[in-house]
Amino acid sequence: MNGRECTETVPPRLLLCDFLRSRLRLTGTHVGCEHGVCGACTVLLDGEPVRSCLLLAVQVDGREVTTVEGLAPDAEHLHPVQQAFHEEHGLQCGFCTPGILMTVSALLEEHPRPSDEEIRVWLSGNLCRCTGYVNIVRAVRRAGALLAARRGRAAPAEAPRP
Repeated sequence: MNGRECTETVPPRLLLCDFLRSRLRLTGTHVGCEHGVCGACTVLLDGEPVRSCLLLAVQVDGREVTTVEGLAPDAEHLHPVQQAFHEEHGLQCGFCTPGILMTVSALLEEHPRPSDEEIRVWLSGNLCRCTGYVNIVRAVRRAGALLAARRGRAAPAEAPRP
């Protein structure tokens, strides 16, 4: 769990999202629709975005789970995706933000220079009721640039601001 060994005995029908929030107190994983539609509960399972409301905690035995709390390297520094969302005002109320951050992290691992269309396709499973996604897409582009700079690669071209 977030890079650390975690051993717990859980009831067989306990949802992963409930395990994270109630047992481990990792409350950054939000529970919205409880049907896998809204994306608020998205975590990374072996690096892939999944809905924690659709998985049982026992199903992740022996697997790597990363929650939004596991993105930042420490309490003093933000992950580049978090930094970009802060810089580009890619959130409003913040309820959907953890799930979006997890989805974006996986996207940028797989596609370091996504097009706006690819960004929108990847984010189509994360519902945000507060924004028009414009700043979110901008934040994803900025996160790609920050990650590229961190990895020592040329940063992807950022689209001009409207």
